Amino acid sequence: MNTAASSVRFFDAQFRRQAEACEFELNPFETEALPHLHGGVLDAGCGLGNLALAAAERGCRVLALDASACAIDRLRAAAAARSLALRAEVADLRDHVPPPHASDAVVSIGLLSYFDCAIAQRQLVQLRDAVRPGGIAAVNVLIEGTTWRAAFGDDPYCLFAPDALCGEFDGWELLVERVQSFDAPGGTVKRFSTVIARRPAGG
Repeated sequence: MNTAASSVRFFDAQFRRQAEACEFELNPFETEALPHLHGGVLDAGCGLGNLALAAAERGCRVLALDASACAIDRLRAAAAARSLALRAEVADLRDHVPPPHASDAVVSIGLLSYFDCAIAQRQLVQLRDAVRPGGIAAVNVLIEGTTWRAAFGDDPYCLFAPDALCGEFDGWELLVERVQSFDAPGGTVKRFSTVIARRPAGG
């Protein structure tokens, strides 16, 4: 997760609690993305790195990026202990520019909604363009209708339109296209859009 100050503090605290409780299972979005990952994988906003580790265990070469130093420290130690092909770096993904067409798979789960909408849209395009021809993008965002706000604090955020992700992957093969709602604390709701798509082999 790479965001402004309030969100980084929120997720630092959450990641510490999860690490202390040894809560390292994949979430439903990560579970759905994992079988589609191959080759060189960019995990943008990796959090504790559960998906990055699982992908590396399957033979992927993973670059995992997040703003949370505590999450990246934990991920580096876990990858080193298992001798995995995984590099984990602290990064501000609000202005990170991945090399175009450099990754076989790009994952961004939950990240982009923690930016203001102009930055979120720009970074979505950057991540999409990082996928090689024939490669995979797996993207998940919070969408309109979400009433949960706990992580945002006073920071800007972006709730995407429900069909926004599909529009960004026009011409790609849509492998997963789904909108889901989940109950959240305080009687609030989280609504997500998930797209897993394959870039055409011809570019």
